Amino acid sequence: MNINIAVSQNIKQIREQKKLTLDAAASVTGVSRSMLAQIEKGDANPTISVLWKIANGYKVSFTSLIEQSTDPATIIRFDEVQPIIEDAGRYINYPAFVFDDRRLFETYRIAIAPGGSLQAEPHLAGTEEYITMFAGSVIIEAADKEFCLDEGDSIRFMADVPHSYRNVGEKECLISMLLYYMKRV
Repeated sequence: MNINIAVSQNIKQIREQKKLTLDAAASVTGVSRSMLAQIEKGDANPTISVLWKIANGYKVSFTSLIEQSTDPATIIRFDEVQPIIEDAGRYINYPAFVFDDRRLFETYRIAIAPGGSLQAEPHLAGTEEYITMFAGSVIIEAADKEFCLDEGDSIRFMADVPHSYRNVGEKECLISMLLYYMKRV
């Protein structure tokens, strides 16, 4: 299934499950009613930032908006992944394993070209982000602190605050990202 179709179906389904009108959804997400309507119809290709606003407003995981399969066993073929592209193609997010209620995490493969960056919205309260660098050098800013990671380095930080990623090297950064969501009671 095309990721845009999955996004439009998931966003509409979640909004309806939460019994929100488009106006109420716009209020809780900070995304305009018209943009939400376009996304739900499949007429808009939302950015990562818009998807995070919707996920945070609906209090759901990012991947619940983009998941395409709920099978108990899944192989993710790289050539079948629909990437989410930011920063004029210099920041590319490849969704891999999606969140579900039995597993409180989701994973991504991130590629950042030299000079590429992303300013990320805060995730749900208590969300932790785990990053491992497989190539390149990146500066991650979170909670008013700056962390420089090189090939082979890993970091864990609280991702419920604004944070950013910036490739400061001369080659592409390849990153494995895991988001862990605190169990809700």
